[in-house]
Amino acid sequence: MKLPETSLNTAEMKVNGIVKTTRDAAEIGDEHVGTSRETPLKADAFEMDEEVKMDKIAYHFGEIMDIMGLDLTDDSLRGTPDRVAKMYIKEIFNGLNPENLPEVKLFENKYNYKEMLVEKGVTVHSHCEHHFVPILGQAHVAYISNGYVIGLSKINRIVRHFSKRPQVQERLTEQIAAELKRVLKTDDVAVIVDAKHMCVSMRGVEDTSGSTITSHYGGVFQTNNQKRVEFLKYIEMD
Repeated sequence: MKLPETSLNTAEMKVNGIVKTTRDAAEIGDEHVGTSRETPLKADAFEMDEEVKMDKIAYHFGEIMDIMGLDLTDDSLRGTPDRVAKMYIKEIFNGLNPENLPEVKLFENKYNYKEMLVEKGVTVHSHCEHHFVPILGQAHVAYISNGYVIGLSKINRIVRHFSKRPQVQERLTEQIAAELKRVLKTDDVAVIVDAKHMCVSMRGVEDTSGSTITSHYGGVFQTNNQKRVEFLKYIEMD
């Protein structure tokens, strides 16, 4: 059966000399389309040297500032393009580069601890990929050892790594859970992210009161309701 055709408003834009067709931004509005658990990256995303990337970002950000009418000869603004470029590549988006994924060493669970371990209130500083403004909140993580444990700080580092990229909160939650399952060699992992989105509070509806909660329950946390309730009690979100 032939599926009904969908009419999309399209617009052409030229990027690096290549004409691209995209849906009209006015039509999309706030109805953002999700893609997959993987961050959408070009195949050659990391072939360019970071110094070259920063030079290019600084140039183009300077162009944006100039278009907005800002005086780049002013002492306060002169260095802004370079500062933004360095911040993007070295700091707030350095989680894009897989080379920055934290190394995690497994240790044998010699204590024979069989209950859940909960890391509560891990800081989340991320950025909305739709408007490039901050997502600020906390992640709560739990796992049950399958014979191995990791250092507590490694949980924080994993959360931070996947936060430091343009994100949607659903994908962030899934990426944290997937990495913890991989390194811990167990599906018994739970992740909850509770965050405020500046794209909601600073623009659009301008609502500063609400937050967004996303969750992932794997293994026993999915099949055993008591374990899930226990986790929620620990983080006081039940």
